[in-house]
Amino acid sequence: MKQTWNDILFAHYPVKKEILEKLVPEQLPLDTYDGVCWVTIVPYFTSAMHLRGMPPVPGMANFPGFNIRTYVTLNGKPGIYFFSLAAGNWLAAYGAKIAFQLPYFYMNMNYKNVKDFIIFESEKKRGAQLLCHYKSISSPSLAEKGSLEDWLVERYCLYTVSKGIVLRADILHHPWLLEKAEAEFHENTLLSSLNIEPASEQPLLHYAKKAEVRIWPIVKAVE
Repeated sequence: MKQTWNDILFAHYPVKKEILEKLVPEQLPLDTYDGVCWVTIVPYFTSAMHLRGMPPVPGMANFPGFNIRTYVTLNGKPGIYFFSLAAGNWLAAYGAKIAFQLPYFYMNMNYKNVKDFIIFESEKKRGAQLLCHYKSISSPSLAEKGSLEDWLVERYCLYTVSKGIVLRADILHHPWLLEKAEAEFHENTLLSSLNIEPASEQPLLHYAKKAEVRIWPIVKAVE
Protein backbone atom coordinates (compact mmCIF):
# COMPACT_ATOMS: atom_id res chain seq x y z
CA MET A 1 0.00 0.00 0.00
CA LYS A 2 1.20 3.51 -0.83
CA GLN A 3 0.10 6.76 0.76
CA THR A 4 1.36 10.23 1.62
CA TRP A 5 1.27 11.59 5.16
CA ASN A 6 0.99 15.39 5.39
CA ASP A 7 1.38 17.97 8.16
CA ILE A 8 2.38 15.43 10.77
CA LEU A 9 2.58 16.44 14.42
CA PHE A 10 4.47 14.24 16.88
CA ALA A 11 3.48 14.93 20.49
CA HIS A 12 5.74 12.73 22.64
CA TYR A 13 5.01 12.05 26.32
CA PRO A 14 7.19 10.17 28.83
CA VAL A 15 5.20 7.45 30.61
CA LYS A 16 6.12 5.13 33.48
CA LYS A 17 6.94 1.64 32.28
CA GLU A 18 4.63 -0.04 34.78
CA ILE A 19 1.64 1.76 33.25
CA LEU A 20 2.42 0.53 29.74
CA GLU A 21 3.21 -3.02 30.85
CA LYS A 22 -0.48 -3.41 31.65
CA LEU A 23 -1.50 -2.29 28.13
CA VAL A 24 1.11 -3.76 25.77
CA PRO A 25 1.00 -7.51 24.97
CA GLU A 26 3.65 -9.41 26.91
CA GLN A 27 5.06 -10.81 23.65
CA LEU A 28 6.31 -7.31 22.75
CA PRO A 29 9.17 -6.03 24.96
CA LEU A 30 8.82 -2.33 25.70
CA ASP A 31 11.64 -0.14 24.46
CA THR A 32 13.13 2.66 26.56
CA TYR A 33 15.47 5.58 26.03
CA ASP A 34 17.68 6.19 29.05
CA GLY A 35 15.27 3.99 30.99
CA VAL A 36 12.16 5.97 30.02
CA CYS A 37 9.18 4.76 27.96
CA TRP A 38 7.42 7.15 25.60
CA VAL A 39 3.92 7.40 24.11
CA THR A 40 3.25 9.59 21.08
CA ILE A 41 0.07 11.16 19.71
CA VAL A 42 0.32 11.70 15.94
CA PRO A 43 -2.34 13.70 14.02
CA TYR A 44 -1.85 14.03 10.26
CA PHE A 45 -3.60 14.06 6.90
CA THR A 46 -3.42 11.08 4.53
CA SER A 47 -3.53 11.67 0.77
CA ALA A 48 -3.24 9.55 -2.38
CA MET A 49 -3.75 6.26 -0.57
CA HIS A 50 -3.80 3.33 -2.98
CA LEU A 51 -2.69 -0.23 -3.48
CA ARG A 52 0.49 -0.72 -5.48
CA GLY A 53 -0.19 -0.69 -9.20
CA MET A 54 -3.65 0.80 -8.78
CA PRO A 55 -4.92 4.41 -8.78
CA PRO A 56 -6.30 6.04 -5.61
CA VAL A 57 -9.89 5.06 -4.86
CA PRO A 58 -12.25 8.09 -5.04
CA GLY A 59 -13.73 8.90 -1.64
CA MET A 60 -11.15 6.79 0.18
CA ALA A 61 -7.77 8.27 -0.73
CA ASN A 62 -7.72 11.48 1.34
CA PHE A 63 -8.67 11.88 4.99
CA PRO A 64 -7.41 13.09 8.38
CA GLY A 65 -6.40 10.69 11.08
CA PHE A 66 -4.40 10.19 14.24
CA ASN A 67 -2.70 7.39 16.11
CA ILE A 68 -1.50 6.75 19.63
CA ARG A 69 1.61 4.64 19.84
CA THR A 70 4.49 3.43 21.94
CA TYR A 71 7.81 1.80 21.18
CA VAL A 72 8.89 -1.83 21.27
CA THR A 73 11.79 -3.94 20.03
CA LEU A 74 11.45 -7.58 19.02
CA ASN A 75 14.47 -9.72 18.17
CA GLY A 76 16.60 -6.62 17.77
CA LYS A 77 14.20 -4.89 15.35
CA PRO A 78 12.74 -1.66 16.78
CA GLY A 79 9.15 -0.88 15.88
CA ILE A 80 5.89 0.75 16.84
CA TYR A 81 2.95 -0.63 18.80
CA PHE A 82 -0.36 1.15 18.28
CA PHE A 83 -2.84 1.49 21.13
CA SER A 84 -5.39 3.09 18.85
CA LEU A 85 -5.75 4.54 15.36
CA ALA A 86 -8.55 6.71 13.99
CA ALA A 87 -9.35 7.60 10.40
CA GLY A 88 -11.78 10.19 9.09
CA ASN A 89 -12.97 7.73 6.45
CA TRP A 90 -14.98 4.69 7.55
CA LEU A 91 -13.94 2.53 4.60
CA ALA A 92 -10.25 3.23 5.15
CA ALA A 93 -10.61 2.50 8.87
CA TYR A 94 -12.42 -0.78 8.26
CA GLY A 95 -10.01 -1.87 5.53
CA ALA A 96 -6.91 -1.16 7.63
CA LYS A 97 -8.43 -2.90 10.65
CA ILE A 98 -8.95 -6.08 8.62
CA ALA A 99 -5.75 -5.93 6.54
CA PHE A 100 -3.35 -5.11 9.37
CA GLN A 101 -5.16 -6.45 12.45
CA LEU A 102 -4.91 -3.03 14.06
CA PRO A 103 -7.27 -1.24 16.50
CA TYR A 104 -8.59 1.16 13.87
CA PHE A 105 -11.90 2.96 14.17
CA TYR A 106 -13.78 5.64 12.28
CA MET A 107 -14.09 9.11 13.75
CA ASN A 108 -15.47 12.30 12.23
CA MET A 109 -12.61 14.82 11.93
CA ASN A 110 -11.79 18.18 10.40
CA TYR A 111 -8.38 19.25 9.12
CA LYS A 112 -7.62 22.76 7.88
CA ASN A 113 -4.50 24.67 6.93
CA VAL A 114 -5.10 28.27 7.97
CA LYS A 115 -2.20 30.63 7.33
CA ASP A 116 0.73 29.11 9.25
CA PHE A 117 -1.38 26.81 11.43
CA ILE A 118 -2.80 23.33 11.01
CA ILE A 119 -6.19 23.06 12.75
CA PHE A 120 -7.16 19.52 13.71
CA GLU A 121 -10.53 18.73 15.27
CA SER A 122 -12.16 15.41 16.08
CA GLU A 123 -15.49 14.44 17.51
CA LYS A 124 -15.58 12.73 20.89
CA LYS A 125 -15.80 8.96 20.70
CA ARG A 126 -14.97 6.27 23.26
CA GLY A 127 -13.99 9.08 25.60
CA ALA A 128 -11.32 10.29 23.17
CA GLN A 129 -11.20 13.72 21.57
CA LEU A 130 -8.49 15.86 20.04
CA LEU A 131 -8.88 19.58 19.34
CA CYS A 132 -5.63 21.35 18.60
CA HIS A 133 -3.72 23.63 16.30
CA TYR A 134 -0.02 23.46 15.54
CA LYS A 135 2.73 24.82 13.34
CA SER A 136 6.40 24.47 12.53
CA ILE A 137 8.81 26.91 14.17
CA SER A 138 12.09 25.82 12.56
CA SER A 139 13.64 24.60 9.35
CA PRO A 140 13.72 20.82 8.74
CA SER A 141 16.68 18.62 9.60
CA LEU A 142 17.52 14.96 10.14
CA ALA A 143 17.58 13.73 13.72
CA GLU A 144 21.06 13.26 15.15
CA LYS A 145 22.01 9.59 15.29
CA GLY A 146 21.56 8.21 18.79
CA SER A 147 19.44 11.14 19.96
CA LEU A 148 16.01 10.82 21.56
CA GLU A 149 14.46 12.23 18.38
CA ASP A 150 16.19 9.59 16.28
CA TRP A 151 15.08 6.84 18.68
CA LEU A 152 11.47 8.02 18.58
CA VAL A 153 10.90 8.42 14.86
CA GLU A 154 13.37 6.25 12.96
CA ARG A 155 11.39 3.01 13.18
CA TYR A 156 10.37 1.12 10.10
CA CYS A 157 7.86 -1.50 11.15
CA LEU A 158 4.73 -1.89 13.22
CA TYR A 159 3.88 -4.78 15.51
CA THR A 160 0.53 -6.11 16.58
CA VAL A 161 -0.72 -9.28 18.27
CA SER A 162 -3.74 -11.21 17.01
CA LYS A 163 -4.97 -14.39 18.69
CA GLY A 164 -1.65 -14.67 20.50
CA ILE A 165 0.39 -14.43 17.28
CA VAL A 166 2.88 -11.58 16.87
CA LEU A 167 2.54 -9.88 13.47
CA ARG A 168 4.71 -7.31 11.75
CA ALA A 169 4.25 -4.93 8.80
CA ASP A 170 7.33 -3.20 7.40
CA ILE A 171 7.13 0.50 6.57
CA LEU A 172 9.34 2.23 3.99
CA HIS A 173 9.96 5.96 3.67
CA HIS A 174 12.88 8.38 3.64
CA PRO A 175 14.37 9.35 7.02
CA TRP A 176 12.24 11.95 8.76
CA LEU A 177 12.99 15.62 8.18
CA LEU A 178 11.87 17.00 11.52
CA GLU A 179 11.02 20.56 12.47
CA LYS A 180 10.49 21.97 15.91
CA ALA A 181 6.82 22.60 16.56
CA GLU A 182 4.46 24.72 18.58
CA ALA A 183 1.01 23.40 19.51
CA GLU A 184 -2.00 24.36 21.56
CA PHE A 185 -4.33 21.60 22.75
CA HIS A 186 -7.84 22.86 23.40
CA GLU A 187 -9.07 19.34 24.21
CA ASN A 188 -6.93 16.22 24.43
CA THR A 189 -8.35 13.14 26.12
CA LEU A 190 -6.59 10.58 23.93
CA LEU A 191 -4.27 9.30 26.64
CA SER A 192 -6.77 9.43 29.49
CA SER A 193 -9.26 7.44 27.38
CA LEU A 194 -6.67 4.64 27.40
CA ASN A 195 -5.87 5.02 31.11
CA ILE A 196 -2.40 6.32 30.27
CA GLU A 197 -1.10 8.99 32.64
CA PRO A 198 1.97 10.77 31.28
CA ALA A 199 4.86 11.65 33.56
CA SER A 200 4.74 15.18 32.11
CA GLU A 201 1.80 17.16 30.76
CA GLN A 202 4.12 19.07 28.42
CA PRO A 203 4.95 16.99 25.34
CA LEU A 204 8.09 17.08 23.26
CA LEU A 205 6.85 18.37 19.89
CA HIS A 206 8.01 17.77 16.33
CA TYR A 207 6.48 18.50 12.95
CA ALA A 208 7.10 16.97 9.53
CA LYS A 209 5.71 18.42 6.31
CA LYS A 210 5.36 15.21 4.31
CA ALA A 211 6.31 11.56 4.04
CA GLU A 212 5.67 9.30 1.07
CA VAL A 213 5.11 5.87 2.54
CA ARG A 214 4.91 2.24 1.48
CA ILE A 215 3.42 -0.26 3.90
CA TRP A 216 4.04 -3.93 3.21
CA PRO A 217 1.55 -6.73 3.94
CA ILE A 218 1.45 -8.03 7.46
CA VAL A 219 3.39 -11.22 8.24
CA LYS A 220 4.25 -13.36 11.24
CA ALA A 221 7.01 -11.66 13.18
CA VAL A 222 8.21 -14.89 14.76
CA GLU A 223 8.23 -18.19 12.89
